[in-house]
Amino acid sequence: MAGVWRCMLPVVVLMCACLWGSTEAVGGARSRPRPQRPPRKKPNVDPIDLTPPAQNINIQQMTGTWFLLITASKCSYLINHGTQVEPTVMTLTHSSDQTLSVSTKTRRNHQCWEILQVYDVTPTPGKLTLKGGRPELDTKIVIGETDYTSYAILHYQKRGKITTKLYGRSVDNLSEPMLTKFEQLAEKQGFGLAYLFPFPTYSHCGVVDQNHVINCVPTC
Repeated sequence: MAGVWRCMLPVVVLMCACLWGSTEAVGGARSRPRPQRPPRKKPNVDPIDLTPPAQNINIQQMTGTWFLLITASKCSYLINHGTQVEPTVMTLTHSSDQTLSVSTKTRRNHQCWEILQVYDVTPTPGKLTLKGGRPELDTKIVIGETDYTSYAILHYQKRGKITTKLYGRSVDNLSEPMLTKFEQLAEKQGFGLAYLFPFPTYSHCGVVDQNHVINCVPTC
């Protein structure tokens, strides 16, 4: 979502097997070994499907400007360069009943860039999709929590990896209860404090010249 540099959390599919051994019959004869049962596979479940969206989400109320405050991620770039992240702001526009237009502005190499994308609204309220070049490259998005006026917590999944982000309507409303709530939700996704990356709350990009606009509509 925010920019073109994202990666998310991997899923491990567990398997279990039950093996049956041979037994000794009366008189010392060895019975035939019982056939092995095939491993019982657990059904594949996307991690994001275990993260329900907030109830009764009103997409129209999600529109407007959101400042990225904190990202929870195991992205290698953030792990290695988490202290060098740039201020990022996202603007949502409800362009139709089926789509949200998304503008993300951030700075890269001291230059402001704007990335234009479209989120498709799914039949499930609070769930969105950012289409990739192929279905396996789609990004699933869940609006986990929001009060529309001060904060929003969004979960993003691409190729089974999750990133969780905390947005604010302003850069000054990161209250202690909101931060605690985000930390608790991030921990449920497997993100400890070492994987929380705060973003700068100053010097956000304003108007971006057309030479530095990346139009990802319909996809990049």
